[in-house]
Amino acid sequence: MSGALEGLVIADFGRVLAGPYATMLLADLGAEVVKIERPEVGDDTRHWGPPWVGDESTYFLGVNRNKKSVTLDLTSPHDLAAARDLVSRADVVVENFMPGTLERLGLGYDAAKDLNSGLVYCSITGFGGHNDLAGYDLLIQAVGGLMSITGPDSDTPTKVGVAVVDVITGLHAALGILAALRHRDRTGEGQRVEVNLLTSLLSALTNQSSGYVAAGSIPQAMGNRHPSIAPYEVFQTGDRPLALAVGNDRQFASLCNVLGNAHLAADVRFATNSARVANRADLVVELSGALAENTADGWFKLLSAERVPCGPLNDIADAISLAERLGLDPTVEINDSRRPSPVRQIANPIRLSRTPPTYRTAPPRLGEDNLV
Repeated sequence: MSGALEGLVIADFGRVLAGPYATMLLADLGAEVVKIERPEVGDDTRHWGPPWVGDESTYFLGVNRNKKSVTLDLTSPHDLAAARDLVSRADVVVENFMPGTLERLGLGYDAAKDLNSGLVYCSITGFGGHNDLAGYDLLIQAVGGLMSITGPDSDTPTKVGVAVVDVITGLHAALGILAALRHRDRTGEGQRVEVNLLTSLLSALTNQSSGYVAAGSIPQAMGNRHPSIAPYEVFQTGDRPLALAVGNDRQFASLCNVLGNAHLAADVRFATNSARVANRADLVVELSGALAENTADGWFKLLSAERVPCGPLNDIADAISLAERLGLDPTVEINDSRRPSPVRQIANPIRLSRTPPTYRTAPPRLGEDNLV
């Protein structure tokens, strides 16, 4: 079965996470991705560990399947000519160099579109193409406001436990590329796609950033609580924590019934979501006592049966096990003759009924697809 993007050639000059994540998603959907790496060194993430599988970084393995690896020294005239040849026949270029770097090498957008008028050229930066600032996920979480709303309180700004800004930006890049390809399908015209980490984060802050720009409200860290919904936080049960995500009055009434406190749903302090938010401290006291009388898994079973959104606090192993029990097939194994055992990875989450993602090749060894 052919992939939805079969026949599409992507010249991938991206490194680390945002660019490689975007191109891996497109590769899973059938695109041919040629990953350009520095000779001998390669992508930075090849060296980011532990964890390792043999001598390979699991960080690199996680975002580089279905790609070819070609090493080119872009300061070498011979290798630069090879890169220009690849750009001339590619459908898409993805790059996340410091602004101005590829322009100085003769591979910037203006030069690339002269080589290939139908080219979709995606640039990923930290702070936009006109700002010579390096962008790493932690830095953007800090300056972009995410750390200010994450953590137990406003005195303890905390980063999210994964490079979520890079992932969000990679998704925006993939979406922008697909939109530009759709335009090219209609007109034959290529274009430049630009995404940056900072505004990708601001967009992804959704209700939090909207609260500020629309109403002037600057949100603060609230731990596991939600500024606009209650109960929407983590409670201790008889054995371990349980997350409750009660989004409407029906769910709250069902929660109260299951807990044996049906009267709370009619209490004027808790009858509506806005009332529950205003009286959150009293609500937490009422719910905490009841929840302590059973285990997290016990409440999960009882409450889920009544369609009350909740769940125990899992680690990643537990989370994958849950997805497996739900029939979501969260992992794949890619057989690879170059390795002693299959490479196990998280599957692409997109499900397509006619052209599903495919797992053709494991992440490449450095330079294994060099022509000479």
